[in-house]
Amino acid sequence: MPIVKITRKGQVTIPAQIRKKLGTDIVEITMREGEVVIRPVRKFGGALHKYAIKGKTLKEVMKMEKEAMANALREKHLPD
Repeated sequence: MPIVKITRKGQVTIPAQIRKKLGTDIVEITMREGEVVIRPVRKFGGALHKYAIKGKTLKEVMKMEKEAMANALREKHLPD
């Protein structure tokens, strides 16, 4: 069983062999009976519903959102 360190920012690195078994890079983290439970997310629901666009992958939607944010910042901070 791998042991990982929690950084000052609350981040942990999930070992590669476990990430491969998850089959996704989106996970849900919950507490159950005093233990941290990490489950893979494969369907758009719950907290991810805002990213669901028919015919688009999560990666494509997140890229679109990142581009929209960059454009908004550019418009706000770099006037014509």
